Amino acid sequence: MHDRSSIGAIALLAALCVSITGAGAFEDAKYPEWKGQWSRAPVPGVTGNPSFDPSKPRGRGEQAPLTAEYQAIFEANLADQAAGGQGTDATFTCLPPGMPRSMISYGPMEIVIMPDITYILIEYIHDTRRVFTDGRDWPAQVAPAFGGYSIGRWIAADANGRYGALEIETRHMKGPRAYDASGLPLHADGQTIVKERIALDQADRNLLHDEMTIIDHALTRPWTVTQNYRRSPNPRPFWREYVCAENNSHVVVGNETYYLSAEGLLMPAKKDQTPPDLRYFNQTRK
Repeated sequence: MHDRSSIGAIALLAALCVSITGAGAFEDAKYPEWKGQWSRAPVPGVTGNPSFDPSKPRGRGEQAPLTAEYQAIFEANLADQAAGGQGTDATFTCLPPGMPRSMISYGPMEIVIMPDITYILIEYIHDTRRVFTDGRDWPAQVAPAFGGYSIGRWIAADANGRYGALEIETRHMKGPRAYDASGLPLHADGQTIVKERIALDQADRNLLHDEMTIIDHALTRPWTVTQNYRRSPNPRPFWREYVCAENNSHVVVGNETYYLSAEGLLMPAKKDQTPPDLRYFNQTRK
């Protein structure tokens, strides 16, 4: 009798496993095949920190449609960077890039698709994104975040019912944020809206496009750029750990930024920079 019960239990468990596996396979068949490791697609002739618009040179060359007020802020930022400062780019202190900059993908990226949520995992400073695809509306209250709050929907189903693209809208972002390392600024009011359409290239299944449209009060009109990602051919790619705070030589005191030398001594970042206020330290008597 005991053997019959065991056999029955095993048969039931096997049937459940088959059912669950079948359901999972059915769900997988609905979504595009975006598995693997994605990295920012290289741009010929471009080295170093990328521009937000990969089709144009970083900085003024991007020709962002800034208002007169924010063009002046951008120019002041460039002058500060030229003098050795950081301008409006706050990531040097290990703050996250935030949206939309995180989709430049400074590190490798993985996209994990689930029925009700899609995770975009990027190996950089807290760049993980959650895109809710469960049909929800915008919550009445949202705590602002560097990555914002993202709601998406799957579109462009083919004859077999497999979706071809993911549309995303992201709101509720906080700052400070810049588009890229040039310090190209977003408005300080936190009202940025980012709309994306992510889809595979029609001719190359290992090339992914993210068409992004930025709606921001620092812009005279919506600004659209396309980010591109190349899939690694390695089925078991290497995923490295990136910790921004490790070996970071920047030190912020008040409104000034200094550097730590190789000997661990505080040194200026700009020419003729004044030292920090040492009023709470014992001063060496001369």
